[in-house]
Amino acid sequence: MTAAALITATLAAPAAQAADLNVAKNAGFESGLSNWTCSAGSGATVSSPVHGGAAALKATPGGQDNARCSQTVTVKPGATYTLSAWVQGGYAYLGASGTGTTDVSTWTPDSSGWKQLTTSFKAGPSTTSVTVYTHGWYGQSAYYVDDVSVFGPDGGGGTDPEPGIPAAPAELTVGATTSSSVALSWSSVSGATGYNVYRGGTKVQSVTGTSATVSGLAADTAYDFQVTATNSAGESPKSAAVSGRTAPGGGTGPGPAVPKHALTGYWQNFSNGATVQKLRDVQAQYDIIAVSFADSTATPGQIVFNLDPAVGYASVADFKADIAAKKAAGKSVIISVGGEKGNVTINSDASATAFANSAHALMQEYGFNGVDIDLEHGINSTYLSKALRQLSAKAGSGLVLTMAPQTIDMQNTGTEYFKTALAVKDILTVVNMQFYNSGSMLGCDGKVYSQGSVDFLTALACIQLEGGLAPSQVGLGVPASTRGAGSGYVSPSIVNAALDCLTRGTNCGSFKPAKTYPGLRGAMTWSTNWDATAGNAWSNAVGPHVHNLP
Repeated sequence: MTAAALITATLAAPAAQAADLNVAKNAGFESGLSNWTCSAGSGATVSSPVHGGAAALKATPGGQDNARCSQTVTVKPGATYTLSAWVQGGYAYLGASGTGTTDVSTWTPDSSGWKQLTTSFKAGPSTTSVTVYTHGWYGQSAYYVDDVSVFGPDGGGGTDPEPGIPAAPAELTVGATTSSSVALSWSSVSGATGYNVYRGGTKVQSVTGTSATVSGLAADTAYDFQVTATNSAGESPKSAAVSGRTAPGGGTGPGPAVPKHALTGYWQNFSNGATVQKLRDVQAQYDIIAVSFADSTATPGQIVFNLDPAVGYASVADFKADIAAKKAAGKSVIISVGGEKGNVTINSDASATAFANSAHALMQEYGFNGVDIDLEHGINSTYLSKALRQLSAKAGSGLVLTMAPQTIDMQNTGTEYFKTALAVKDILTVVNMQFYNSGSMLGCDGKVYSQGSVDFLTALACIQLEGGLAPSQVGLGVPASTRGAGSGYVSPSIVNAALDCLTRGTNCGSFKPAKTYPGLRGAMTWSTNWDATAGNAWSNAVGPHVHNLP
């Protein structure tokens, strides 16, 4: 090749392109609201829930404000950028304005788990900065945002520097102890994305939050604990050690017995427009309070509980004190697993054991009397039954075990839910079937009944009563108000009429059971919060009626 040809070839070769990067600053809100502006003071950073790192944005709409939080990013004219963020909670929007081409936005309705929103935009030929934003919706609940990215060519503004190794955690303290576990908590560390827990110098746990419960310990034994902080750069030095001693034995005890006729209410560990309550505010008519909901982890079958800051507790200890007070008043407080969007998978021996171990650990840590199974995404009766039996073996005879299947899940004894209920009948407290959000269904006489009637409640309860469950294991689950569910609300008078029909043979509709079931357990509602929103009209009417059943 001649020198001239070499020069020509060199000039023709394309220039190397710099790698795309995230041009958003403080994209994970680890530095508070730096680089972000939120309308009407609507934004704040929180330590839970988070998608990554130790912080996330919580923005709360109010009045005429939709809680808009924005940042201006530097872009390269003519370049295309992918905009994404992880969101949770109320209605959440993500968008870009001032693009110089077509402004974009995307949104999602409320979500109980993290969901990724993604869109893209192209900068105009002379556009050097674009405003990216999130916002909620008027009158809706708070939304959370984490790990925002505006991915594309560097427009000259650069990006956040790579994180350094985080500092060692401080303020490591010992919380509640049982005969086999010690609860720990510590202060969050800036830039940390996780924490390692050490017992006697050996790593025993990795968590993303600032608390952990170390279980599987011997009774009446002292242990030393330390914690480190981690991120992509590495692991911090260990914290100062603290010593915790397990209880002498006996655990937390079974708590009060469930009354013959009981009222069950679900308590919302989140804010969705219903009255926000602390457990102490739950109406005294409720005998079983199901704390909604536990969270799944990356380990199949394992559950944890994260107290939502939106509920207003000053500390987890304050929440635990409310549980103890309710138990002292004769109530059972249980942890509910599942819900509309919850998904805990128990389909193997390993996941069954993980569920039993983690559920028992929550009972020990918080003082829960038991668990409620509210799985709405399919269950495996073989392994769920194994999990519940393992939990029963750990918790003892005082375990309160409830279920809240949908109507379709209890249409016959061949469904996985019905098979599970029958498989654990000897340890089962009550099945509170959800008589709502279902439309018309078949009754035990083979006829179709419309949702929202006395016949619907009695003819479908009859399937369970004649299918093998004891009357004491059957309850009627209904919404507390018209806003509590998408459909199926019935007035308290209809609920009471159905209770009378099943237990006394009176106040029936066109369907009348062949016999009465005076031992029927009672009724359940979603939720204590929606009940409170309506002035506790539901529990004031149904509670005394349940407690006066034969």
